[in-house]
Amino acid sequence: MSFNYDFTVKDVSDAYDGAVGILWEVLMGEHIHVGGEKETNRLAEKLGIKENSYVLDVCSALGGPARYLAKHYKAKVLGIDITETMLKKAIERTAAAGLTDRIEYRRGNALDLPVKSNLMDTVWGQDAWCYVTSKPRLISEVVRVCKRGGKIGFTDWILGETSISNKSEADFLFEFMIFPNLETIQGYINLLKINRCKVIEVEDLQKDFASHMKMYLQKVHDLKDTIIKNFGEDMYKIAQAGVNAWAQAAQDGKVSRGLWIAEKI
Repeated sequence: MSFNYDFTVKDVSDAYDGAVGILWEVLMGEHIHVGGEKETNRLAEKLGIKENSYVLDVCSALGGPARYLAKHYKAKVLGIDITETMLKKAIERTAAAGLTDRIEYRRGNALDLPVKSNLMDTVWGQDAWCYVTSKPRLISEVVRVCKRGGKIGFTDWILGETSISNKSEADFLFEFMIFPNLETIQGYINLLKINRCKVIEVEDLQKDFASHMKMYLQKVHDLKDTIIKNFGEDMYKIAQAGVNAWAQAAQDGKVSRGLWIAEKI
């Protein structure tokens, strides 16, 4: 069963301009994706990132992965994000890290990337494309800007193998995360193939995802006083209920996380 909700790019941007972006950084760190630096490094190794690889990070948020790739792999990175607060912080932190010579940020929509065609050695994404309203258009844009023979590698939150049969459960899960829709493992494979890509590797990371969601739920409990002090009791209750619902859905296999590596042919 597929689910579609009327969340726009403005809804997501407004949320991440405010408390939502701060809260997820508190829970996940500045990489704002499952697994933090460890998962960034894992994806970089799979993609063969090397010195002066030109990497496009689509939905680059605070720039944590961009700085990691520039610092540890000497890559050149272009980060694209729609949220002004995320971009401002990314630029400030990149300057503080002394990496402005290797990283550029641009404000833009993932469905109309401000990047010339056939330019990037690698196109990259981590746990953020779930916010994009049209996955077919997203993958078309990602492939457009990638060089022939270049790599596309990303992780994302997806629907699991067990169906969400209760509409009220789906409504709560999607509305808490502001997700307009979610793909599946096979759905992303199909979109990559339709767009002239050879799919090299696919992983269903459901067990790891469930483990991390359980960890984030515990962190919400551990940081209760801090969250209430900085964001108010209502925000704590919302965070606790939302992360709990996602942790349970992940445990039940209703939601998951995947990894895809492909080559533009």
